[in-house]
Amino acid sequence: MSEQKPLALVEAWRAVAACFLSCWALLACRRIHLPRERVGTRISFADGTSARVYRETRLGSGLAKDPCTLVVAFRLRLVHGPGHALFRAESLLNTPLFVGFPGFTSKLWLAHDEDGRYRGLYEWDDPRRAEHYARSLWRVLALVSVPGSIRYTVLPGLRRDEFLSDTSPVGDAAGDSTPDWSRVTGETRP
Repeated sequence: MSEQKPLALVEAWRAVAACFLSCWALLACRRIHLPRERVGTRISFADGTSARVYRETRLGSGLAKDPCTLVVAFRLRLVHGPGHALFRAESLLNTPLFVGFPGFTSKLWLAHDEDGRYRGLYEWDDPRRAEHYARSLWRVLALVSVPGSIRYTVLPGLRRDEFLSDTSPVGDAAGDSTPDWSRVTGETRP
């Protein structure tokens, strides 16, 4: 994985604007879906935290031709207690900020964990596109996140559901270099 940093400001906001515009065509064609199968599932991570899936967004079938898993994490600034529920409800309005990016296929939205960290678990088509999205998203997240809390991991060749099902502690499908905050150790369905 390359050094993590945001895209240049103009490039990032141009990509976000293009995504926002293409989202409306996807909505008009009814290609955006909100499946409920995984909502309520609790996902545990190697750093000892866990988080509940509160929403899934899928574009079409949700399957990529050149799959990769993208895990994004951040901590919200100034959101505590009941503010988390408000953020989760409001976050649906953030859908136009990612669903129109080239290569997006699906996202699991995870509520804040014990450390106050939110995560998104994505399946993306093409690791380069996932990296471009993560670095563009950084600029949006920086507006509302605790400085220094934004992280992402791109795992090429790995479907999101394969990533979730391989919970072996060492030598997992994602590789030993996967950071603990993004490595899944268990999944509990409701």
